[in-house]
Amino acid sequence: MPVSCFGTSTQIIPYIATMRPRIVPTLLLILTVVFLSRVPCRASDLAVDLALVGAKIYPSPTEPPIENGSILVHQDQILAIGPASSIKIPRGAAVIDCKGLIVTAGFWNSHVHIFTPGLLRARDSTAKDLDEQLDTIFNRWGFTTVFDIASVLDNTLALRRRIESGELRGPRILTVGEPIWTVEPVYVREYMRDNNIHIPDTETPDQAIALVRDHAAKGADGIKLFTGSVQAGNKIAPLPLDIAKAAVEEAHRHGMPVFAHPQNVEGVEIAINSGVDILAHTVPDSPPWTPEYVARLKRANLALIPTLTLWDFVARGGQGTDQEREAWIDKMVAELRAYSKADGEVLFGTDVGYTDHFDTTLEFTLLSRAGMTYRQILASLTTNPAKRFRFSSHSGRIANGMDADLVVLGADPAHDVTAFSNLRYVIRGGKLIFSAR
Repeated sequence: MPVSCFGTSTQIIPYIATMRPRIVPTLLLILTVVFLSRVPCRASDLAVDLALVGAKIYPSPTEPPIENGSILVHQDQILAIGPASSIKIPRGAAVIDCKGLIVTAGFWNSHVHIFTPGLLRARDSTAKDLDEQLDTIFNRWGFTTVFDIASVLDNTLALRRRIESGELRGPRILTVGEPIWTVEPVYVREYMRDNNIHIPDTETPDQAIALVRDHAAKGADGIKLFTGSVQAGNKIAPLPLDIAKAAVEEAHRHGMPVFAHPQNVEGVEIAINSGVDILAHTVPDSPPWTPEYVARLKRANLALIPTLTLWDFVARGGQGTDQEREAWIDKMVAELRAYSKADGEVLFGTDVGYTDHFDTTLEFTLLSRAGMTYRQILASLTTNPAKRFRFSSHSGRIANGMDADLVVLGADPAHDVTAFSNLRYVIRGGKLIFSAR
């Protein structure tokens, strides 16, 4: 197993470069250490906290699966992965028998909101209550990392701190905190009032820059723009382009990705022209996506979060017929199909926290209806967001040295993509955060 017992040669090259030729014995000693550092150790030589054995393992969306494989975990990292016949399970390791089960890297949900009533008082709520909420919304569905893309920043950061301290069982939380809009969407107005939440309107580029700087200083990980904000009578309030550009430029100075809620074609145009990174939804008020339009989106290097279940949720809350609802969803599915078929980057996201439809089965069904294969869906859950958000050096794949974020499925998504919703175990940072048994 390629784990070094003695560090790496990069740690001593600077020292060798400054040594004087007369120190030959010391140089020989260092070279001996360098040689030994390249000799792999056996897993049994190192501490192992957890072992998953007998699983079919998908190391990544592009690699062939490992049949009857094992994974060794030490603290929060993967120590070894391979066929069970080649990996010895050290004495004392906790073992999860995964015979007949499937293991993939932990899932990302790139569109959530830490905005449900049960999570709004993260400082004061009991650990028991918050754990129950986190299980219901995230852990139960395999999410080891979530990107919250509109919430109350101070509250979300408080929840993140309690999870990272080990007090709570939950996912890694990335957040944008309060979004930038000229006026809040009509559909959140009453909820914000009832819960004493005030998110100020952004009316000038300077205000946008100030918000980004404030959020970056506090620990936010991204910025969200409502380039199209739904108002009464289905009117859309666009975000002025100068405000959007100022926000994006400042966010990028801080290395923060920018999401946009577009709503209509004008909102997409503002996103493209301001340099936004991710469209948070497919676009309800849009004509069919032609190959030329899709090419424009790709040239803008935009990732797309489909949130297809959202449209079913919204339609069921309206007054339309089932036929009208299905036609609307088919329109969103067609947009995704056009983007995915052109190899546009897709990120999995559900908009939970705004919706209370936590079950992911329908989302996977609709992604499949849009023509996405199980490997493409797995990429949207793992490698795509890890790369987009600059976590790919340690997240999104199962490999030695990567984060020990893992999901264990009860069935193989290669045969039925809804298996991605059939979670048996969820491991985050080497610790079991959900078990169906």
